[in-house]
Amino acid sequence: MFEKKYDVIVVGAGHAGSEAAAAAANMGSSTLLITMNLQNIAQMSCNPAMGGIAKGQIVREIDALGGYSGLVSDTSAIQFKMLNKSKGPAMWSPRVQSDRMMFAEHWRLRLENTPNLDFYQEMVSGLIIEKDKVVGVRTSLGIEIKAKSVILTNGTFLNGLIHIGDKQFGGGRAGERAATGITEELVQIGFESGRMKTGTPPRVDGRSLDYSKMVEQPGDDIPAKFSYLDETSPLKKQRSCYMSYTSPEVHELLKEGFDRSPMFNGRIKSIGPRYCPSIEDKINRFADKDRHQLFIEPEGWNTVEMYINGFSTSLPEDVQFRALRSVPGFENVKFFRPGYAIEYDYFPPTQLKHTLETKLIEGLYFAGQINGTTGYEEAGSQGLMAGINAALKVQEKDEFVLQRSEAYIGVLIDDLITKGTEEPYRMFTSRAEYRTLLRQDNADFRLTQKSFDIGLASEKRLRKMEEKKEKSSSFVSFLKDTSVVPEEANVVLEGKNSSPMKQSDKIFKVFSRPNITMEDVRNFSGVNEFIEQNNLKEEELEQTEIQIKYSGYIEKEKNNADKLNRLEGIKIPSNFDYSKIKSMSYEAREKLKKVKPTSVSQASRISGVSPNDISVLLVYMGR
Repeated sequence: MFEKKYDVIVVGAGHAGSEAAAAAANMGSSTLLITMNLQNIAQMSCNPAMGGIAKGQIVREIDALGGYSGLVSDTSAIQFKMLNKSKGPAMWSPRVQSDRMMFAEHWRLRLENTPNLDFYQEMVSGLIIEKDKVVGVRTSLGIEIKAKSVILTNGTFLNGLIHIGDKQFGGGRAGERAATGITEELVQIGFESGRMKTGTPPRVDGRSLDYSKMVEQPGDDIPAKFSYLDETSPLKKQRSCYMSYTSPEVHELLKEGFDRSPMFNGRIKSIGPRYCPSIEDKINRFADKDRHQLFIEPEGWNTVEMYINGFSTSLPEDVQFRALRSVPGFENVKFFRPGYAIEYDYFPPTQLKHTLETKLIEGLYFAGQINGTTGYEEAGSQGLMAGINAALKVQEKDEFVLQRSEAYIGVLIDDLITKGTEEPYRMFTSRAEYRTLLRQDNADFRLTQKSFDIGLASEKRLRKMEEKKEKSSSFVSFLKDTSVVPEEANVVLEGKNSSPMKQSDKIFKVFSRPNITMEDVRNFSGVNEFIEQNNLKEEELEQTEIQIKYSGYIEKEKNNADKLNRLEGIKIPSNFDYSKIKSMSYEAREKLKKVKPTSVSQASRISGVSPNDISVLLVYMGR
């Protein structure tokens, strides 16, 4: 049945698996995507949205590298918002509300139109391993499929256990069975595994809600989009979300079910996401707060189903129902389905290399929630990187690793590999040391050339990036070379309570003032003419403004990143014997032996390794 030996087999077709399969196939590798249900490719298991704080930057990076998440998000969006616009551009984060069914459909159609990609529906129950190298997979029907590399992206399906109050049953998602066999086999080989928990809120009938009692949350007046390509367009119309609040009465009703809560009665033993806690966890941890925000999010353009963001819970369904009926606007609410929690297996990611290949088994890669992360965006980016590296390994080419100073994806993977995680890992802007360099607006500048060089990003994508870079650079040069007279500038400056000019000066210098915007500068002679003659688009104007106003910060961060990269260049051999360095602390030696850092820079980021330990290491290495 499967006589062909594939270059890459991807197990699981969630966000990680879909990006992995697309990347490997687009790089010319014969790829097979195996999933338990082909109808659920790239399903949004939890909230119907992509992007957000730091996550929006990741989606833009996936797009800049040639992945599909940005394109699919644009074509299935029902609302767009740029979050944190009141802050500096390092904090701006794009987010879309998505049509859940359309999102999955568009993902499947893109994958079906990807050359070199085959599909198969069945559960993978084991791996075929010969001499510490993976050579294929075994399905629940006993079919063996051979491959040069395998990427596991099992999501919440590995021995998944669903909890609703005191009821529990096996499943990887509501209505779908759990995957068994893989964890047990990997543990037998020598892998370390653990358990994690996540949860999801109830879905309700939007026709039963009273929106007049809620606060409307519309999209941006002028919506943007995720993808850098012209293939997608910003939304012309949008659907609003709504906001309501819990109350002390709601909290008391929820507390009535705490004795039947699997979180509090010991049934759930694993750790859930700290930054996306369940409603019962919020009430318990933040007892001083008498209300919590709830966001009511439509599941699509035409459906009446609503997602209640902020009300994630595993409490008994009758408790969920009574409590939600006490929220303003929910007095007559009808449930489509209750919220639930799910426990699942993961593998501490310190067992991986930066390529996401496992250290124990050659050719075996892990991506997504199997590595202890949470979120579609985090999963998609890992899938993309695993797909790229599996394809490169099969082609006997150099690995592709992004540094912390190059991408949020680089920060994410380095955090996982170097520090590990004991709770579901979620990306935040605060995790990145170089936020000013890693903005959402310049992901194409940072990553598209790199991706083109390894054979993933298309030439069309590269040309688009080069045009944007050239046009914004020429505009910066124009503003540096062109002067504005005081009579013209002071009209604008006085209106902004900025010190008036006494003599002519370059527009660049005036524009550098904190409260002067692109709209102000367009009042100066010659500026609008330059914009029109060069057909500058909004993204090129935005890029120019950022480069001028934040040039000092950007330069400073570049210098800091260069210093870090010098340590990154000092490589540590894989067989390095730390036990010989007696002057290093015992804890540092043990941590370094376990993680096996590939560079001194990575070693310096391991928890328990002090600056003094690094100094000792450098001396020992003759540096």
